[in-house]
Amino acid sequence: MTRVVYFICFFSICFCSCSSKISQSSSVASSGNPIFPGWYADPEAAVFNGNYWIYPTYSAPYNQQVLLDAFSSPDLVHWTKKSRIIDTSAVKWAKRAMWAPAIVEKGGKYYLFFSANDIQNDNTVGGIGVAVSDSPGGPFRDYLGKPLIDKFHNGAQPIDQFVFKDKDGQYYMIYGGWRHCNIAKLKSDFTGFVPFDDGTVFREITPKNYVEGPFMFTRKGKYYFMWSEGGWTGPNYSVAYAMSKSPTGPFERIGKILQQDSTVATGAGHHSILQIPKTDHYYIVYHRRPLNETDANHRVTSIDMMSFDKKGFINPVKITKEGVKQELLKTRKKRAS
Repeated sequence: MTRVVYFICFFSICFCSCSSKISQSSSVASSGNPIFPGWYADPEAAVFNGNYWIYPTYSAPYNQQVLLDAFSSPDLVHWTKKSRIIDTSAVKWAKRAMWAPAIVEKGGKYYLFFSANDIQNDNTVGGIGVAVSDSPGGPFRDYLGKPLIDKFHNGAQPIDQFVFKDKDGQYYMIYGGWRHCNIAKLKSDFTGFVPFDDGTVFREITPKNYVEGPFMFTRKGKYYFMWSEGGWTGPNYSVAYAMSKSPTGPFERIGKILQQDSTVATGAGHHSILQIPKTDHYYIVYHRRPLNETDANHRVTSIDMMSFDKKGFINPVKITKEGVKQELLKTRKKRAS
């Protein structure tokens, strides 16, 4: 049985947000794929306050894609849906095509970055925005009252943003569609950008075959830059990667690590990486399309294990129907003891 709790939060505008537990037996040992019901894509995974969180795109026609939901879990198996953590009523400049959320916590605040309006040129309102909340489950309110990036730089459509925190504390935004990817240094308050030493603000780091959906993480001193290839509506959507000693590259494509399996699903792409804190245990969270599905928007969120070889290269990921096993975070284990 589903239990729904409703509450209303007020800002300058008002909208309804609700949580609901997704029914699943407490004895279930693995997540299964997809990990929660509904059409969701472009998932961003994070760990906040002893819980796993996933922030996906609500996969629907652009004019209906006007909200974002979030999902939390204590163990990767049992998920609770947080409905409508933000919608276009809270972002006056956003009208449609709200997608690809990215989130960071800083100073006790949660900053949610998103794309909106699918702009096609510099004369259209839209681009990449940022919202803020006191809770990872929202509700979120527009932080700037305008887009953070609303122009094309180096040919990159302002979509599919990811925010990366480097070891020195510097936050970078990595973003871009239309086969171009930029990196830029965020101001400490996320209100804009600061230039690189050469005076440029948006530096292009596009690797071979890049299409969209960038992601970056570090492991053992190396920067792993990942992205999606192929068309998001087709079966060949996939994920490839490169490695470098710097967040700005250069990045030479190494190869694909996530792609369709004719016995499981097609269109496996636009992912994020979830590292269990203080371990070398990694998961890849991504969307894919059920076999024989023809509706471009029928995308579902899935999770599988990701591993590395002895040289640090990423092993090809096997996409599964089973998903991953239950895993509690250490912080949660301590609280329970």
